[in-house]
Amino acid sequence: MNETIDALRFPVGEYSAPAIIDTQTLKRYIDIIGNFPERLRTETAHLSNLQLDTPYRPEGWTIRQVVHHCADSHMNSFIRFKLALTESQPTIKPYNESEWAKLEDSYLMPIEPSLLILEGLHARWHKLLLSLKADELKRTFVHPQHGKIFRLDENTGIYAWHCEHHLAHITSLKKRMNWL
Repeated sequence: MNETIDALRFPVGEYSAPAIIDTQTLKRYIDIIGNFPERLRTETAHLSNLQLDTPYRPEGWTIRQVVHHCADSHMNSFIRFKLALTESQPTIKPYNESEWAKLEDSYLMPIEPSLLILEGLHARWHKLLLSLKADELKRTFVHPQHGKIFRLDENTGIYAWHCEHHLAHITSLKKRMNWL
């Protein structure tokens, strides 16, 4: 393997927010979020347990942990959206994703329950995103771990990137291992 650890960690690059989130960019983000569960299911459909338990990089999570992490992370994000839409600039509760990935439901369970969670969650999230008006997408929440205020349109971009980021962990590992 001649890829660097950073290239393995960030196969689509690190997230970089655009200066302006225009309508076309936002539509692309929403489409990515809407299509993610189907794409994830397709990429993991024929993987064996041994393949699911292969880390995508040295000292990284296994594919199984990545799938379960996506369900955990995206549930948290959806709740943050709902809080921001129904409260005035709420402070969200962060979670320790590395510790969550060490829990038995993340490293031992079949991925099907998380794929089902993602399908239902993303169907709702996609519908919600499509229904939001420009002023609603400017609503914010406080992320105390980052010491930053996030707008919902910005967070939509972060999670579109998150979908692509983790999907690329799986597809790049499959390519490196000739599992295609």
